[in-house]
Amino acid sequence: MNAESDERRPDRKAATNGDEAGAGGDGTKAEPALGSRAPHFIKRSRTLHLSWQVGVFVVGLAVVVAGIIMLPLPGPGWLVIFGGMAIWATEFVWAQLVLRWTKRKVTAAAQRAMDPAVRRRNIILTTIGLVIIAVLVGVYLSKYGMTMPWHAHR
Repeated sequence: MNAESDERRPDRKAATNGDEAGAGGDGTKAEPALGSRAPHFIKRSRTLHLSWQVGVFVVGLAVVVAGIIMLPLPGPGWLVIFGGMAIWATEFVWAQLVLRWTKRKVTAAAQRAMDPAVRRRNIILTTIGLVIIAVLVGVYLSKYGMTMPWHAHR
């Protein structure tokens, strides 16, 4: 996005926020306007702003790639990926829209999880799973016993 893109014009911000935000009479907060959050002195110079955007993109890409690497390895992979998206969202409208969509989905999932019927179902399923695991461990121990590692050679 360059400094003169449509997403940064005031007349487009109102239309975009109304379409994307879902803020209305339901009591939700209006979402912040889309566009670059670069300091004003950077946005004044096209070359400096383009350099700023490249830098933000490279830093965000490095964080996202680190998060992707952490997915199969130990580490907070998804958290780091969303952190990289947040870095991109400081400058790019597409990343802001992705983060807004993600926030709406996570909020909706949290609301569903707090529903008493869903919580009761999750507690019942967890209890059943723990009972099954306990039975399997009991069967294994009754059949093979518990041999400590330091007595394995006997």
